[in-house]
Amino acid sequence: MKKGSLIKIFLRSFFIHTALNFRRMQNLGFVYAIIPLLRERQLSRKDEEDLLARHLQMFNTHPYLSAPLIGSIVRMEEQRPEGDDASAILMVKQSLMGPYAAIGDTFFWGALRPCAGIIGVGLAWLGSILAPVAFLLVYTPAHIWVRARGFTEGYARGKQGIEFIRGVDLPRIAYRVRWLSLVILAVFGAWYLQDGDSNFARIPWFAVTAVSLGTILLCWMLVKKGISQIYILYGAVILFLIFSSKELLLCWK
Repeated sequence: MKKGSLIKIFLRSFFIHTALNFRRMQNLGFVYAIIPLLRERQLSRKDEEDLLARHLQMFNTHPYLSAPLIGSIVRMEEQRPEGDDASAILMVKQSLMGPYAAIGDTFFWGALRPCAGIIGVGLAWLGSILAPVAFLLVYTPAHIWVRARGFTEGYARGKQGIEFIRGVDLPRIAYRVRWLSLVILAVFGAWYLQDGDSNFARIPWFAVTAVSLGTILLCWMLVKKGISQIYILYGAVILFLIFSSKELLLCWK
């Protein structure tokens, strides 16, 4: 395909959720993305109808990982002779959308977005006007890179496009990002305890250090026992909200 058509397909993949529906989920967005393929191949009317009909079936995956899958499907459709059976294409599409959804949810929703949110909220608490910018700088480049590189690798490798996603190993990175989130949360918590305007500022520094190290050790033990890092993060947020509420009550008194 021409480079311009591939760029159009990639840009259209950003709108895969635009026509999300409860019956077939992202099917309309998927077909919208691959329309430049139809225009370039100049298929017969029957072949165009067949292609649209098979890709209007149920489709649902993580929106950021839809681009790698679209790249693979476009490549396979491009290489398929007219009139040939398309069952292999549908099999690849249906078999990959589930794993891609799980991988994307684990990394982007379960790790990267909470980490970026903690950084943004922490900077906002410190009074920095760059808090929303920091969130975008942490979160945006990662998903843009996965989309763009995944699309090009998917188109280059066809049905073997999953090798790129497997090589990146997003679940392993997600595990490390969650640990980073816990560390950042602990740093902001220690900073809060040492804040001159806080009632906790009177606590000796060595006590704060001991509590911080003990918290990190407790988190490590909980993870080793199989407790999800997401639950630990939620628990930490609840504790900070409780402490903040006590601070507000003391200030009102």
